[in-house]
Amino acid sequence: MDHAGRHALVTGGGTGIGLSIARALASAGAEVTITGRNLARLQRVAEENPRLHPLQMNVDEEASVRDGIAAAAEARGPVAICVANAGIAEAAPFRQETLAHWRQIMATNLDGVFLTFQAALATLGREDWGRMVAISSIAGLVGLKNAIAYTASKHGVIGLVHGLSEEYMGGRVTFNAVCPGYVETPIVERNAAEIAARQGITEEEARAYLARGNRHKTLLQTDEVTGAVMWLCSDAARSVNGQSIQIAGGQVT
Repeated sequence: MDHAGRHALVTGGGTGIGLSIARALASAGAEVTITGRNLARLQRVAEENPRLHPLQMNVDEEASVRDGIAAAAEARGPVAICVANAGIAEAAPFRQETLAHWRQIMATNLDGVFLTFQAALATLGREDWGRMVAISSIAGLVGLKNAIAYTASKHGVIGLVHGLSEEYMGGRVTFNAVCPGYVETPIVERNAAEIAARQGITEEEARAYLARGNRHKTLLQTDEVTGAVMWLCSDAARSVNGQSIQIAGGQVT
């Protein structure tokens, strides 16, 4: 897999799944813009590889996304590979859900993908090659208890991918979603700590509880998600479009 000469952009590229994907794309020769809120963290990551380029960007702020991606394209060329990974995972029982929290989740998880894809597509010509990949979740395919806003936002991401794949059908740009289960990332670590404190159990017990949310009862590793994304970005997946790839240790739907 050779992406030499291509510009890739990964939102939420400073940690977890996004960082794993960014490293793999850079290793494949792409110039990779990694975005996030924490510029210092991005700069530290970028020291690993000269093909990693930090960009402070908030996906829930329109000007930040449009201006940031335009600047990245000016510096490194059209965004041929765009991985919309940035997101937040916060639980709340429906009766306790607030409109402010609902809107925060939607702004980051759904509006952020919309803005990122639209700004990235604006850098491409009509005949240009492109791969647009959204990191959704198994919660985008099934309901997730006590996480209604998160579930709705991830369903929305898959709907966005479906619509875009139809709108751009026949061109050289594809749109797909990857739907992981529980992955061993800082998000899962934070959630495990919160569950442990709330339920009076150890963090190891909380991690085991989360792992049971995957069909094979094991936490996923970031390389499993990265492998799927890299395949979707390859020429071998040129006819894969509008799909939701499940990575959860078994059949989810």
